[in-house]
Amino acid sequence: MRCPRCGELLDAELIAEMIHIRWDRLHGRGVWRYERLLPRLNSVVTMGEGSTPLIRLKQFSNAYVKFEGLNPTGSFKDRGMTIGTSLALAIGARGIIVASTGNTAASAAAYSARAGLECLVVLPRGGVARGKLAQSMLHNARILEVTGTFDNALEYVLDSVLSNGAVNGVNYYPLNSINPWRLEGQKTIAYEIVEELGVPDFVFVPVGNGGNIYAIWKGFRELVELGVIDRVPRMMGVQAEGANPMVRYWRGLGEAKIENPRTVASAIRIGKPINWFRAFRAVKYSNGTFLEVSDEEILNAQRVLGREGIGVEPASAASLAGYLRALKDGLVDRNDKVVLIATGHALKDPDILTMGNAQFMRVSSINELRTLIATK
Repeated sequence: MRCPRCGELLDAELIAEMIHIRWDRLHGRGVWRYERLLPRLNSVVTMGEGSTPLIRLKQFSNAYVKFEGLNPTGSFKDRGMTIGTSLALAIGARGIIVASTGNTAASAAAYSARAGLECLVVLPRGGVARGKLAQSMLHNARILEVTGTFDNALEYVLDSVLSNGAVNGVNYYPLNSINPWRLEGQKTIAYEIVEELGVPDFVFVPVGNGGNIYAIWKGFRELVELGVIDRVPRMMGVQAEGANPMVRYWRGLGEAKIENPRTVASAIRIGKPINWFRAFRAVKYSNGTFLEVSDEEILNAQRVLGREGIGVEPASAASLAGYLRALKDGLVDRNDKVVLIATGHALKDPDILTMGNAQFMRVSSINELRTLIATK
């Protein structure tokens, strides 16, 4: 998974001249609609992931939400997990292992259960939202807790299964985003956007470990190489102020790492993104930028989306928060066609959801309810 000579993460490269595909003659739905552009597998573990809706916002007529919360386990992680789990099954692994802030664990647990594989998830103690933890428990994953942050959990996983950058023959196949095959599933987000909308001007993506923004950019780039589109949209990476290693690196303020990341958006509460260079490439080569937003801006964006009927977890709302910040700073125009990647469903983090949104009115009689209904 790393080059033994330079130590950089390995990529799966699509050789465009060997691919013959009619974009207007694709069949099926979801991730595997694009099987010609994905790893070839004899057997596929799938639960219908992909084909998520692209919802136009009422308040911003040129902004669309790509709602990944409607995948089988409620997040974009399912796109990569269908490929990763299928590969684990193909190579005869006993199970899969992941470190997680919650969504990867939930997805890995579900797809492992579907495949008949064991699943080990390594989590930062006290750092995972209850909804996500409950999913892992439901699907019978073995849950291991470590002291510290997600970065510590990932260090445990990688040190236990990799030798010189390669899987060292252990029974458990690692499926964090260091695994290039998982990102192959996530790139299909770009394919779906192009099929439905064409090429947007900007794509805003919440950035934690950095794999998803790279995967989406890679998907657009491949379509350029195949002659399907003529340009790549500008990729806009959005981080929380308290978990902003990519923003700091982009601004020349040091390495892409910080200690003790803090944000209400637990899915992007990552201080040492393993895919930092991938994310950097995606933003740099698309002429985009990295932005940071406050927790207050994130929670406000979550409420704005909620009032449009779109329920997302805080990390997902970072994309809208970033868009609003970019509008304010003059980085984008309201006439620009924009896609906001909403990575996970609101039910992933119910505690945050009810913290500032609960509004109850006590009714003690039917007549009181009738009066309330009749009030203009």
